[in-house]
Amino acid sequence: MRRHSWWTTRGVKRLRELIPAITAFALAGCATTHQLMPTPALYAGPQARPLFTGAHAEVRTPPLDLLFVTDRAPAKGEEAPEPYTAERSRSMAFGTTTILFGEGVTWDDLARQSALSERTAPLELKLGPTRELGRFPRIPYQTTATAAGPSRSPAVVDAHYAASRGLQDEVARRLALSSRKEVVLYVHGYHNTFGDAAMTMGELCHFLGREFVCGIFTWPAGGKRGILAGYNVDYESGVFATEHLRKAIRIIAATPGVQRIHLLAHSRGTDVLVTALADLNYEAYTQQSSLARRYKVGNVVLMAPDIDADVFVAKLFKALSDPDVPYGPAPDPRMVIERAPGFHFTIYVSPDDKALAASSWLFGSLARLGRFDTAMLTAEQLEQLRLVGIFDVIQVRGTTDWFGHSYFTSNPRVSADLIAMLRYGLRPNEPGRPLEEIEKPFWRVPNEPRTAAGE
Repeated sequence: MRRHSWWTTRGVKRLRELIPAITAFALAGCATTHQLMPTPALYAGPQARPLFTGAHAEVRTPPLDLLFVTDRAPAKGEEAPEPYTAERSRSMAFGTTTILFGEGVTWDDLARQSALSERTAPLELKLGPTRELGRFPRIPYQTTATAAGPSRSPAVVDAHYAASRGLQDEVARRLALSSRKEVVLYVHGYHNTFGDAAMTMGELCHFLGREFVCGIFTWPAGGKRGILAGYNVDYESGVFATEHLRKAIRIIAATPGVQRIHLLAHSRGTDVLVTALADLNYEAYTQQSSLARRYKVGNVVLMAPDIDADVFVAKLFKALSDPDVPYGPAPDPRMVIERAPGFHFTIYVSPDDKALAASSWLFGSLARLGRFDTAMLTAEQLEQLRLVGIFDVIQVRGTTDWFGHSYFTSNPRVSADLIAMLRYGLRPNEPGRPLEEIEKPFWRVPNEPRTAAGE
């Protein structure tokens, strides 16, 4: 009776309080149409930067071509709404997909509308033709018996390297059409379909001036089994996908001509990315190298990260926190961590993120990284964060979408900050990237645009 009494009073009251957040969490990423995101603030107004200055003529067409890498299962039948499903595939595939901007829109019309803070015509994005170009062997890779013990099958090794060369050839083809010899790879979040991920990266790539090689790593999210519209299934599919993402980053980074690879992740995708990077960092450490030098990693951007803050720290710094790990031929507890120009972590957070509020309740976590602030750190921890010198935490206040979870595209000042960092290499609060200092390395996106020259 006592349990029943709690459930009908305090428990029900608490559940009612959480229903809006849970609903937001379960629906995050779903939309019936996908309108082009608002024009980032740095492209509008009296101090506007030009949008398309370095884009080659070949990419100045309304359709935008994206690279994709996925371990989603292919759809069956031509009538399927999308080319890949929310089911898992044990083999990683890659290919090309097209983003369509409006209907009957010319390039001049698209360029003009893309620079308006108030558009005179709507621009709806749609997924266009998608073509798979190659596929890796199924995991686990097959073995064959030898006198010394099991070994990888020669056929599967040949298939792996054939697929690797195919992926690198496709990246090289895209490099030839890009003014920047850099790759931007986006990892989406919970409940996103293949099309959701492609259209989000398509609009970001568009507003990056179409200067980069742009791609998505799309994992098997969007299932409907389990609780909260499949959140638990998506969570485990994300764990599954880290194996493939790690390979993809390694292969793309080794492509001749790639100067740098920038990695963006949203929501649950941040856990997928951080886990893959932790593995690669560990790998590089044992080779007396680093993520920046070994894998050409530049900016790592985590947007509304749905990951426990302690888990994030434990994963990312696991090599640093274990002086017994071999550093080359033997452990080196006194090794000095090299500083790499251009290698940086930027984390966008918001205390107004309803989806992460629901995630905190679901996991019982008081410190989701996407709601992090200085109050969660001691003075010593804050000083340690400054000492490491590779982090900036950017706070966003208010909501510009239903759940306050997709502000990196829905808020023109946040998207402008992201672009100022990636496209122009600006640091926080440099001219052209206006931010309010909270306490370094914590910053805040101003709620109102500044009017000073150059900002």
